[in-house]
Amino acid sequence: MNLSIIIPLLNEEESLEELFSRIDTVCRGANLTYEVWFVDDGSTDLSWSIIENLKVQHPQINAIRFSRNYGKSQALHAAFERAHGDVIITMDADLQDFPEEIPELYQMVKEEDYDIVSGWKKKRFDNVMTKNLPSKLFNSAARKVSGVELHDFNCGLKAYKKQVVKSIDVYGDMHRYIPVLAANAGFRRITEKEVQHQARPYGTSKFGTERFVRGFLDLITLWFVSRFGGRPMHFFGAVGTVMFIIGFLSALWLGVSKLIDVSRGIYGHLLTDNAWFFIALTMMIMGSLLFIAGFLGEMIIRTTRDNKHYHIDEVL
Repeated sequence: MNLSIIIPLLNEEESLEELFSRIDTVCRGANLTYEVWFVDDGSTDLSWSIIENLKVQHPQINAIRFSRNYGKSQALHAAFERAHGDVIITMDADLQDFPEEIPELYQMVKEEDYDIVSGWKKKRFDNVMTKNLPSKLFNSAARKVSGVELHDFNCGLKAYKKQVVKSIDVYGDMHRYIPVLAANAGFRRITEKEVQHQARPYGTSKFGTERFVRGFLDLITLWFVSRFGGRPMHFFGAVGTVMFIIGFLSALWLGVSKLIDVSRGIYGHLLTDNAWFFIALTMMIMGSLLFIAGFLGEMIIRTTRDNKHYHIDEVL
């Protein structure tokens, strides 16, 4: 099978039929064999009923229904596990992404041998203050921190080699950083393609401005995990050891100073009268705790964790 097209959705009943019709027309025109995975992330409208009706007429449709809203990352994770295509394409269900981009994305992965081709909405039709400007700032920070040179990390339209999506773990809100996760896993042939964008024709956006705050926090998490996730002792242990040594040397200096004063007959000053006593004590305690945190981290990463953070109600 050439293609698996994955579409996470939440309350997109107005756009689903048109979206699939355009996907079907484009893939048939390009002679591509394909499957579509709709992932209903807890919709409360008629989205699931529409998908069921489409499934009856089109066997290439598959669908996953979550018991509640878990988020886009969990939706992608569920579909990535089940996708069979040589090339995996993700796109949003709101018709802001153009299905007509699919053949060229497929060719760039299949023929030009890219691991990932990320869409770049160079010309956007969103609100400048609430989406465009924050998005530019976010993408600039993401490029500098991650080292992955993409202009639009948030674009949902992306194409992947099958090996990429089978090799990474998408969790939390990390869906925007799949190229970074892939690069950390060794998939370095990453490029971008300028894609068309249009204003949402139906419904309202499911993402608020708070997604940028979460995005920056996730970026910091990703940077830390990519550098120290497999060796937490290298960070916590090193910092903890340095803090403990500084605290210990400070306490030793205070003790020696007190002994020297006593030998000279100088009395009346307690160690606790010196602020450095409390600084030294605090640093030794914090250093010990950080060292223990690093040790526990090393133990935790050696355990097998369950990657599934969602409950599926139904699979078609």
